[in-house]
Amino acid sequence: MSDHTSSKTPHQHFYGGQAVMEGVMMRGQKTWAVAVRRPDGTIYLERHPVSDLPQRKPIWTKPMLRGMWGLVDALTIGTRALTISANAAVDDEEQLSKGEMGGSLAIALLAFVGIFIVLPNLGLAAVEEPLGGGDSITFHLVEGVVRLGIFLLYLGGISMLSDIRRVFQYHGGEHKTILAWEHDEPLRAGAIQPYSTKHPRCGTNFLLIVMLLAIVIYTTAGIIFPSPEGANFMAFLGYQVALRVILLPVVAGLAYEVLRLGADQTNPVMRALATPGLWLQKITTKEPDDEQVEVAIRAFEAVVPTAHLAGRTTDLPSPVVWGPDTTTEVVGLPRDEAVVPPPPGVDAVDDSGVDPGSTIA
Repeated sequence: MSDHTSSKTPHQHFYGGQAVMEGVMMRGQKTWAVAVRRPDGTIYLERHPVSDLPQRKPIWTKPMLRGMWGLVDALTIGTRALTISANAAVDDEEQLSKGEMGGSLAIALLAFVGIFIVLPNLGLAAVEEPLGGGDSITFHLVEGVVRLGIFLLYLGGISMLSDIRRVFQYHGGEHKTILAWEHDEPLRAGAIQPYSTKHPRCGTNFLLIVMLLAIVIYTTAGIIFPSPEGANFMAFLGYQVALRVILLPVVAGLAYEVLRLGADQTNPVMRALATPGLWLQKITTKEPDDEQVEVAIRAFEAVVPTAHLAGRTTDLPSPVVWGPDTTTEVVGLPRDEAVVPPPPGVDAVDDSGVDPGSTIA
């Protein structure tokens, strides 16, 4: 069973998700939710609607454009989920302010551009002549291979950090939960644990496809749009970096289409194309424990239409503490109206006498 990577029966929606600090974000058709294991052992759960822009502006459902929008939407939700998890997973005195979190994310974005775009170009620009010049096919191909190598070394390096390893365990729990659902299993750890931590629709596959397609697209663009004639070192470097940043949405849009094709594991060609990404998931996913799988289950239950959960849920050990729930969709298990925990240090009780931070089993 551990090698299952596709659904036995057709499902109305392909669910996805993301590992966060001590938790999992799950995304459904119209809602997303993040569940986080808190220091006291309870599970904090928060739920919100996904953007309806593709429904209001159908142009964003067209090939290529849907991938560009999907990247922006995924980054937006992912950033919010990381912010939620970063504060829910620590004690009140350790929580980050919005400014601190924004600064951290800005630094991370700059680091991404610096490591994966500027660094390869900076290193090779100094030795462009042996490679046939900065506008040669050889230069762009080597630059792409160097970028891919940096990416693989980066993943291998961070996987050795204990905190990142825990994130990768939650990543594995996310995959196992989705695979078990796609194989009509009940949502309990015993039924979910035998499944694989690897999934063909994983974002790791997407990143690898981006790296590979970038080699082709950037090489082609470099030949069609060569750097300005007579440009000095800094002008050449700036042009190459700007060209790659501008073309990143194109790379992402095409990668999304390839990933959609690769999700069809009944096609041997697509299955072969997805194989390198599955190999890479040996780094980015780790075997979760039952408590981590329980967190993934809670996030998943919160985004599945209520009618689809009938007969698929079981009692789970850890109580849930609900945070904001801004969705109006009929999703998740039947429960009382969502309650919002009081601000840190405030033991508020509403007029009904119910503690706003009370747990829901």
